[in-house]
Amino acid sequence: MRKINLALNALAMAALAACSSGPPVPDWKMNAQSSIERFEAAYLNGSVLVEQTEFQRARDQVGATGKIDLIARVELLRCATRVASLVFEQCAGFDALRADATPADRAYANYLAGKVQAADIALLPEAQRAVAGAGADTAAASAVAAITDPLSQLVAAGVLLRSGRATPALLETAVATASDQGWRRPLLAWLGVQRLRAEQAGDAPEAERLRRRMDIVEKSGKPLSS
Repeated sequence: MRKINLALNALAMAALAACSSGPPVPDWKMNAQSSIERFEAAYLNGSVLVEQTEFQRARDQVGATGKIDLIARVELLRCATRVASLVFEQCAGFDALRADATPADRAYANYLAGKVQAADIALLPEAQRAVAGAGADTAAASAVAAITDPLSQLVAAGVLLRSGRATPALLETAVATASDQGWRRPLLAWLGVQRLRAEQAGDAPEAERLRRRMDIVEKSGKPLSS
């Protein structure tokens, strides 16, 4: 099972717990975990309707428990997929639940918005701490490259770009990761950033090469929408 980006322990460990000798895992955990994985994949692959359906299923399963903090985490996971894809918008679903969220979740929300405070770094998911604590942009890019989970890596890269700290090496890492995973939405977004920078630098051949690559990705599936 792919590592979940957020600290959704009650959900992410459901499949493993089901194989243990402990008490049976409640159906809502298993169902929510499956829907979380599906809405993540659907969004990254550009399947908007599937993403919306699976997200609502995940939210409904967790909502049946009345645990607002867990609902807030599901909302954060959805926002994280957007940051990974360079869709920088307000995380409205989480904001509506912020008062009932944990300090760690509030810190993560601030991080996704590019507004994390030094005192909150220790509260972030482990994969993001080195990135958030890096002083130099080059050190931050190296910290991103060291992240092994693809989605966590793209989230960290997205946060750096949102914060105006994206180096050429960071862009290369993000493009390579999205490409290796076959995630059309973030791949097009990151290639678009590279193309824009090539155009701004007056490198027409490189900009054209990137355009051709983007054309191939765009033609590989249905048109993307927000």
